Amino acid sequence: MTDYVMNALGVDQPRADQLRKQYWAQYGTTLAGLMREHDVDPAPYLVDVHDISLDHLETDHALASEIRALPGRRIVYTNGTAPYAERVLEARGLNGLFDAVYGVEHAGFLPKPEKAAFEAVFELDGVTTQTAAMFEDEQRNLMVPHEMGMKTVHVAPDPHEADHIHHHTDDLSAFLRKLS
Repeated sequence: MTDYVMNALGVDQPRADQLRKQYWAQYGTTLAGLMREHDVDPAPYLVDVHDISLDHLETDHALASEIRALPGRRIVYTNGTAPYAERVLEARGLNGLFDAVYGVEHAGFLPKPEKAAFEAVFELDGVTTQTAAMFEDEQRNLMVPHEMGMKTVHVAPDPHEADHIHHHTDDLSAFLRKLS
């Protein structure tokens, strides 16, 4: 991402890295900041930053088994692109377990945590928020789903107490196993 920012804006590495972090903090994604502040076309950016090797990812059979056992409709919603998410799912052995995969492109390039982004994806999929749960590694991305009536699960190594987080886990497979 830093390289893309350097090339797109003609800035040096320290400035590009600073802008990348600033836009992520301020807008939810680096892309959102680039679009709003510099009118950057999202398509080339998304192709470039997602053109990475996933060879380091390993199949997770235990997680696949637990996801497969979940009742109801299962979707992926990411601030990345749907094709990138599908590549990650395949690399982890989780492909074929989800009913739909949505990326930032499905939300008109609006990122989580913006409410309009969630509304766009949830409407597209027909999500009934009162009977759904949102699993997310970024705490701030759980605030809007909580406000919309969803159960929220923060998946991260360090627990962060917040009123909008119902559950925390650092082991998603173990957490899902407890649900069944």
